[in-house]
Amino acid sequence: MSEMAATRDGYGEALLEIASNPKVVVLEADLGKSTKSLHFRKKYPERTVSCGIGEQNMLLVSAGLASSGFIPFASTFAIFTERAFEQMRNGVARPNLPVHLCGSHGGTHTGTDGSSAQSIEDLAIYRTLPNVVVMHPSDIVSTKVLTMQLPDLGKPSYTRTARNKTPVLYRGREDEIEIGKGVLLKDGHDVAIIACGVLVHEAIAAAEELSKEGVNAAVVDMHTIKPLDHNLINKLVEKCGAIVSAEDHSVIGGLGSAIAEYLSSNIPAPLEMIGVKDRFGESGQADEMLELMELKSHHISKAAKRAIQRKS
Repeated sequence: MSEMAATRDGYGEALLEIASNPKVVVLEADLGKSTKSLHFRKKYPERTVSCGIGEQNMLLVSAGLASSGFIPFASTFAIFTERAFEQMRNGVARPNLPVHLCGSHGGTHTGTDGSSAQSIEDLAIYRTLPNVVVMHPSDIVSTKVLTMQLPDLGKPSYTRTARNKTPVLYRGREDEIEIGKGVLLKDGHDVAIIACGVLVHEAIAAAEELSKEGVNAAVVDMHTIKPLDHNLINKLVEKCGAIVSAEDHSVIGGLGSAIAEYLSSNIPAPLEMIGVKDRFGESGQADEMLELMELKSHHISKAAKRAIQRKS
C-alpha cells in the first residue's frame, strides 16, 4: 500500500521549516491542533497569536502585522475562514498585504463533520479577490513545499488543506512543485484530466482505468487555481484536444470554472467538469461522500469519454 498522509500535516511541518525567518508569525482561531499550527506555537509561543473563536479579528490582526513588516500565517477550518471574507477582502486583499490564510477540512472529503462544515465554495470566493493566490495541494509533500514558498510571495494567499489522509505523490519530487505551475503526472494524447487536491489520486486511478480501454489520458495536478497555468493548458489542448476538470468543490467558481473561463476566451476545447453539483454535502465517510457526489475515478473516466466524443 502506498504511503498515506494528510495535507494539513504538510502545512504544520512547513511552518516549522520557515520559522528560521524571524518575520514569520502564526495566528490561530482556537483550532491549532486541527490545522497543525500547534507545532509552531509549542516551539515559538512568542511568535504565535491565539485569537480564540474570532476569525474576523484574526484576519485584521494578521493585516496589522503584515503592514508592520511581518509575514503572518493564519489558519482555521475552511468553512470558518468564510466568516472573515470581508476582512480578507478589505483588510488584506485590497492593500495587497502578504497574509497567508490556510483553510483546513475543506470539501466533502471532510466526511462525517456534515454539510455545515464541508466548505464547497472556498476556492471560488477567494479566487474572486484581486491579488490573492489560491491553492489546493494534493499531498503532504506538495503542501509543505508550496507553504514554504509563501514567505517570498509578497502577496496574499489562500490554501485549502484536508484532514483525511491521501496518497503521497511527491516524495523525492519536491523540485517539480512551484506556485502557479501545474505538474504533469502522466503524459497522454487522447484527453487531459486536470485535478486538484484530494481528487488528484482519483484522476490517476481514472487514467489507469482508461488505459485498459485503449485511452491514453494525461493527468495534471493543478495545485494552483489562481494564477492558473495557462501555458500548460495550451499545451494540453494542442496535444489532447479535450479536457476534464476534477475537484472536491462546487463546479461553480472553482478549478473547472477557471479552466472554462480561459478556454472560452483563448483556446476553445471540449471540457467536462467533475465536481460538486449545485448542492450541499451530507454526513458520511470520505469515500462515501466522493461516491455520492460522483467524484470517484469511474466518474472521471466516464467524463473523459464524453469529452473525447465531443472532439470535432
